[in-house]
Amino acid sequence: MSEINYDYIVQYIRALHTPPEGVLLEIEQLIACEKETWPIIKPEVADFMKVLLTMHKPKQILEIGAAVGYSAMLMSQFLEEEGQITTIERFSYMYETASKNIKRAGLEDKIQIIEGDAAEVLTTLEDEKYDVVFMDCAKGQYINFLPHCIRVLRPGGILITDNVLHKGTVARSRYLIDRRQRTTHARLRDFLYTITHDDRLTSSVIPIGDGVALSYKK
Repeated sequence: MSEINYDYIVQYIRALHTPPEGVLLEIEQLIACEKETWPIIKPEVADFMKVLLTMHKPKQILEIGAAVGYSAMLMSQFLEEEGQITTIERFSYMYETASKNIKRAGLEDKIQIIEGDAAEVLTTLEDEKYDVVFMDCAKGQYINFLPHCIRVLRPGGILITDNVLHKGTVARSRYLIDRRQRTTHARLRDFLYTITHDDRLTSSVIPIGDGVALSYKK
């Protein structure tokens, strides 16, 4: 298994994916041709998010982990009129690449990208401001960023967290995990237990892509 689902199921679902247009399509094609190894969300996760955001109609979105700007540009299509996305990226190369992609897509007015460590940037954000928080950064930091995510999320808002099952290894015993991965494994388990047992949240873990957690703030 290359993902958390059987390969043939993943391949079938991805065959149903409707390719995007413009800069998003260019990014997908570069990755498909292995000309770039940029970390972007899987096609089935992108389709899942399209449905969620269409239903939720957010005005303010916070993204933790811009990478090359793919997810922010995708989510911008589902904002309310005059809506805004704030996205954080700590790596200079990714920040510069995302900034160029956002500019090429003509989305500078909708997407504000902040270069910096999310651990520091999150402390500067206002409480209960965002309708959606999308977390797609270092997996070992999810548990550390969670209190900030809950704090800045409006009641009725949703937290979407990608890559929470670590290619399925999170479901395995820690003794079956490579020693180098055990800290991440433990932190992801802690994160998933916390979001499913926090009285402020209603959460579900969905086995698509590399695992997506969906949490609703009561």
